[in-house]
Amino acid sequence: MPRKAFSAGTPVMVAVLVAILLSGSGVVLAQQAPPAPPPPDQSLSPDQLNDLVAPIALYPDPLLSQLLVAATYPLEVVQAFQWQQKNPGLTGPDLTQAAQQQNWDASVQALVIYPDVMKRLNDDVAWTTNLGNAFLAQQQDVMDAVQRMRQKAQQAGKLQSTPQENVVTTSDAGQPYIDIEPASPDIIYVPVYDPVWIWGAP
Repeated sequence: MPRKAFSAGTPVMVAVLVAILLSGSGVVLAQQAPPAPPPPDQSLSPDQLNDLVAPIALYPDPLLSQLLVAATYPLEVVQAFQWQQKNPGLTGPDLTQAAQQQNWDASVQALVIYPDVMKRLNDDVAWTTNLGNAFLAQQQDVMDAVQRMRQKAQQAGKLQSTPQENVVTTSDAGQPYIDIEPASPDIIYVPVYDPVWIWGAP
């Protein structure tokens, strides 16, 4: 995404609901194997980056930005997830306030209000680490991969505006650019989808 430089910033407190993209027989949240890390002097290829970002490429931009930054702190993500498990009674503003008192990056603090997202990041720490490392080393390439995957999904008829989110295609330097924004600024729906159903096998 050439127009945006994501940073942790101040998290926007939102209510969380789940929007589910259904395949024919149900919903499958695929656990794709992360691409093998490249040697220190090599970067991930476009295909490797495509596979790496596929599970989160269709997330709304505000959530995606927080997630990418949080992935650069995988240890803190694990700590935050474990902290959540020990404090199940914290919800809403109490959860937000308690998270902000922890010694984590602001992006990790912001993600605690998305338990499903935190679980995904914690369940596959290798993928989270690879995603964070790629974002640190190849930020523009990662954002370009997100755009490639969004364009493929849109061309396949599997990415379009819904009552929950607005999908807007614009032009940036002559290239199509797809924004995914919440329909309401107060609610971010977390899409749950099977990357294989959207794009085929990696």
